[in-house]
Amino acid sequence: MHISLTVNGKSVQADVAPEELLSDLLRERLGLTGTHVGCDTSQCGACVVHVDGRSVKSCTVLAVALQGSTVTSIEAVASAAGLHPMQKAFHENHGLQCGFCTPGMVMSALDYAARNPDPSAESVRHWLEGNFCRCTGYQNIVAAILAGAAAMSERAKELGK
Repeated sequence: MHISLTVNGKSVQADVAPEELLSDLLRERLGLTGTHVGCDTSQCGACVVHVDGRSVKSCTVLAVALQGSTVTSIEAVASAAGLHPMQKAFHENHGLQCGFCTPGMVMSALDYAARNPDPSAESVRHWLEGNFCRCTGYQNIVAAILAGAAAMSERAKELGK
């Protein structure tokens, strides 16, 4: 089936099989390998991207269902000016070790911070229940998300949003 969608701000046309997953389209056909696949069962969250502004696990979304959608992967989060405030917060708070889960964590965190600009540590931990990190104890990830959310909220105030 032929689909048209926007990926990281660019128009994309693709012929996809009915069973092709979004994660496969992104990684194998579009070369966007920042979206990691760790389980293929929607358990780990390493494959999280945004579809129409909301975080989704791309290993469980059929590409054919995305006709007309807008997809954002980790590759589009930073800008020419530098890292996004959430990415900076992960770096500054040591919210990563091996980095495999980090793209999915950042994408989940961006969605959560947009929904909840002043989250508590408990609410962040609850939000991240579907994202697994095999290297850390999550303490630094939670600290990074809290710092990133605060930076995003401050940035929004500066921009008058």
